[in-house]
Amino acid sequence: MASAFSHAIASVAIGKLTFLNNTNWKFWLLGIFCAVIPDADALGFKLGVPYESFWGHRGFTHSFCFAALLALFVNLALYREETIYTARWWLLFLFFFLTTASHAVLDAMTTGGLGVAFFSPFDNTRYFFPFRPIKVSPIGVGAFFSEWGWRVIKSEFVWVWIPSFVLIGFAGIMRRLFAR
Repeated sequence: MASAFSHAIASVAIGKLTFLNNTNWKFWLLGIFCAVIPDADALGFKLGVPYESFWGHRGFTHSFCFAALLALFVNLALYREETIYTARWWLLFLFFFLTTASHAVLDAMTTGGLGVAFFSPFDNTRYFFPFRPIKVSPIGVGAFFSEWGWRVIKSEFVWVWIPSFVLIGFAGIMRRLFAR
């Protein structure tokens, strides 16, 4: 898996690209939450859930179906003030869907694990992308603060953070151009 730091940074980049106005702390924190929460399935390791199972790590919670369900839940439960199916409602849905789905996309670019079940529950096959430059992150805080974790941060800096900062900068430039 990619680290929680990189999932969060990718979420901010996606949020900046939505061009939504009136975003607040709730928007940003929920975006980061959606980007990180798929790894809650790693708790299954402690509970004896087999890695390759439906509920195993990188299983259903890493699927596009889960991303859509979570985005729908966030919109309906936490953005009740938004009128359903308006342009803003759909942009919020798209943001929460993309931040959640970005987790699986980044994980499919890592060097370890069994792959990602993008299409679960319809197809539980695990997939990787052919291009996998991101070092797989260790599971657990203690293991992350090690030489292995440092190698992960260096690879994520190149393959996640720099592209995210470029997208954030691009979005800022586009906002200024369209504000004129």
